[in-house]
Amino acid sequence: MTEQRERVVDAGQWTSSSQIERDLVLTDADFTRIRELIYQRAGIVLAEHKREMVYSRLAKRLRHHGMTRFTDYLVRLERQPEAKEWEAFTNALTTNLTAFFREAHHFPLLAEHIKGKQDPVTIWCSAASTGEEPYSLAMTLLETLGAKASQAKVIATDIDTDALARARAGVYPLEQVRKIDEARVKRFFQKGTGNHAGFARLRPEVSALVEFLPLNLLAPQWPVKGPFDAVFCRNIMIYFDKDTQSKILKRFAPLMKPDGLLFAGHSENFSYISDAFKLRGQTVYNLAKK
Repeated sequence: MTEQRERVVDAGQWTSSSQIERDLVLTDADFTRIRELIYQRAGIVLAEHKREMVYSRLAKRLRHHGMTRFTDYLVRLERQPEAKEWEAFTNALTTNLTAFFREAHHFPLLAEHIKGKQDPVTIWCSAASTGEEPYSLAMTLLETLGAKASQAKVIATDIDTDALARARAGVYPLEQVRKIDEARVKRFFQKGTGNHAGFARLRPEVSALVEFLPLNLLAPQWPVKGPFDAVFCRNIMIYFDKDTQSKILKRFAPLMKPDGLLFAGHSENFSYISDAFKLRGQTVYNLAKK
C-alpha cells in the first residue's frame, strides 16, 4: 500500500491519486513555498520527489478549513504567524518512523557507559517521536541501574506535538510490543483487557523516568538543561542540510558531560560536519578533546 493511500482518507473512503488531483489544486509555486516554509520553521529539507507526500499529508488540513486550493491555505497561514495552524502544518510534514530498541547495538553500549555511575544519570532523546526510543532508554536504565534508576531521567523532546501526545499515553498495539523480547514485555508492559485488548501500556516505573517536552531544534532557546550522560539524536539529522546539522551539533556539545556519548542514526555521519565530536564506534561519538 502506498504512503498516499495510507495517509489520505476522506469520509471513510480510500481516495485515488486521480480523484485527489481533481479535488485540490497544488501548483508548482505552492509546493516551492511549502518547502521554504517547513525549512524556515523546522529546518526540514523536502526534496522535489516529496510532492505527493506533501500533497497527501496537507490535504486533510485544507479539507478541515473547507479549502480546495493550497494557495489559499498558504496565504491564510502566512497572514497569521502565531496561529495554532502552524503547529498542525509542521506536524503534518514531520516523519515519525521508530520502533522499540531500534538500532539495538546502541543500548548495550549505553548500559556499559552508565554502569557504576555515582551521580544520577540523565539522557536526552532529542527526536522522541511517538515514544518508543525514550521508553527503550528508560527500560535500559532500569535493567542497568536497578534501584538507582529511580534517580535517573530521560528528557524526550520532539517538534511534533501530536506524536508527543501519543508518546505520553504510553500505549502501543500488541503486535508492535511483541517485537521486543518476551522477558522485557513481561517486566515492563501491562497487557490491556476488555476495550483495551490488543494493546499494552508501559508500567508506571518505566513512564515515570521519561519527561516529554515539545522542542524545535531550530529554536533559539531549548527547554533542556544538561549536563547529559548521553544524547540520542538518531535519524533526524538526515532531514537537515549540513549547515543546520553543524549548528545543532555545536549546541549539543556544552550540554554534555565530559565523557558524554552522542548516538547517531545508522545512515548519519557527523565526523565531517563538526569538530566538536569524534567517532568512538559505530555511529557513537565522544566529545572531542581541546
